[in-house]
Amino acid sequence: MSEPESIIREATRRRLTGKQADTVDKLTKAAVEVLAREGFAGMTIRLVAAAAGVGTATAYTYFSSKEHLVAEIFWRRLMAAPSPVSEDPDPTVRVVAELRDIAMLVADEQELSGAVTSALLGRDPDVEHLRIRIGAEIRRRIITALGSDADPDVVESLELLYAGALVRAGMGYGSYSEIADRIEKSALLILH
Repeated sequence: MSEPESIIREATRRRLTGKQADTVDKLTKAAVEVLAREGFAGMTIRLVAAAAGVGTATAYTYFSSKEHLVAEIFWRRLMAAPSPVSEDPDPTVRVVAELRDIAMLVADEQELSGAVTSALLGRDPDVEHLRIRIGAEIRRRIITALGSDADPDVVESLELLYAGALVRAGMGYGSYSEIADRIEKSALLILH
């Protein structure tokens, strides 16, 4: 089973059969549609379940909250997005490409991007679990881009940069595209 396929079959709460994975896929796709129409404030698990054609109780079997559902959408997109593996010898170029790609994962979907910020700040234990996995993946990508001799303080500074930028975008201080540009400028300051 390939890495992206294994992510599809592994939800936050448990491993999934093929049929269960299809249900989760329907729910995540329906959630994006409901978000676009209703916004995060108007989105409910009930609305998402109805849009996906599944029962509300079934939806709650997989997702403990709307925050959990949105965090799962971001996690899946992150894991499905290939790292922009750059052969450039300059680690700065590689890191900037990584951070920009991650920032742009939901840039074209205004409601989803705002919802991701809100969701990832949630206290739901399932969201916490995903937040840790997302953070670990971002850290892994930064370290890979920097190289095996990456300075831990630089790695942490870049992680803080990304997290702060995500919050700024969620607060409406700029679009995700604008924030991606700011991430690039700030990363260059850290790396030089």
